Amino acid sequence: MKRVLITGANSYIGTSVETWLNKYSDQFHVDTVDTINDAWKQVDFSQYDVVYHVAGIAHVKAKKSQEELYYTVNRDLTIDVAKTAKTSGVKQFIFMSSVIVYGESKSLKPVIITKDTLPSPNGFYGDSKLQAEKGLQELNDDSFKVVILRPPMIYGPESKGNFPRLIKLARVLPVFPAFHNKRSMLYIDNLCEFVRLVILQEEKGVFFPQNSEYSDTSELVKQLATLQGKKIHLVKWLVPFVHVFSPFINSINKLFGSLVYDTQLSDKSEYAIVSQAESLKRVVEI
Repeated sequence: MKRVLITGANSYIGTSVETWLNKYSDQFHVDTVDTINDAWKQVDFSQYDVVYHVAGIAHVKAKKSQEELYYTVNRDLTIDVAKTAKTSGVKQFIFMSSVIVYGESKSLKPVIITKDTLPSPNGFYGDSKLQAEKGLQELNDDSFKVVILRPPMIYGPESKGNFPRLIKLARVLPVFPAFHNKRSMLYIDNLCEFVRLVILQEEKGVFFPQNSEYSDTSELVKQLATLQGKKIHLVKWLVPFVHVFSPFINSINKLFGSLVYDTQLSDKSEYAIVSQAESLKRVVEI
C-alpha cells in the first residue's frame, strides 16, 4: 500500500489523479492538501511514501507584473514542499513540470525534442518550472527519488486551457485552414495511468509522457466537428493567411506550430491506454 499526498487540492490534474488512484484502493491511500495560506505546513508528511506536487500557476496569458508570483509559486513553493517531504522521510517526489521548459512556440518552425535537446525557456513560466526542476535535482538521492514530468498539452473532459477552445472552434466554424502539423498531446487518463505506474515502480528521473500518436491540429478540429454533429471544411486557400499573420499573432504559432517529443523519449506501451480517437469521443460526450 502506497500512501500518496497530492499537493494542489481541487486542481484538474490533482483531482483526476486522485480519482484514478482511488480505483486501486488495494494499492493506494490518497490524501490531498491545498497550498493556499500555507495549509500544507500543517500536514504530517512523515505518514506518506509519495508526494505528487501539482500545485502551481497554470500556463495562461501571463502578465509581466505576475513574474515574481510565478517564481514564488512554481519554483520556491515546489522546493519548500520537497525539502519538507525529504526531511519527513518521504521516499518519492513527483513534480509536474511542462514541455514549455523547452520554450514556447514563437514561429511555425517545427520543433522536435530529442534526448539531446536542452531546455531553453523563453518566458518566465517555463523558466520558473525549470528552476524548480534544478532545485529538486539537488535533493535527489537514493532515499528521496525525484520524478520530473514534462508533459505536452494535457486535455480531457472539463479541462481548461487551449483544448476547450478547439472544441468551440470546431462547433462554430464552417471552414478551417488545411495547415497540417504535428503535436504531442496527453489525454488525462493516460497521464493518470502513467503516474500510477511511476509510483508502483518507484521510478526516478525525467519523463516525457505523451499519447501513442501525434496530433494534427486541422484534423483534430475536423474530428471534433464530426463528433459534435457539425461539418467543417479544411481549405487550402486559408493556409497563406496562416503564414502571413504568424509573425504578428503568436496564438497562430501555438495553434499551428509543430512541437513533438521524439517517440524514443517515451515508451507508451504501458500507460497510453486510451487512443486519440477514443479520447476525443470521451471529451465531446461529456
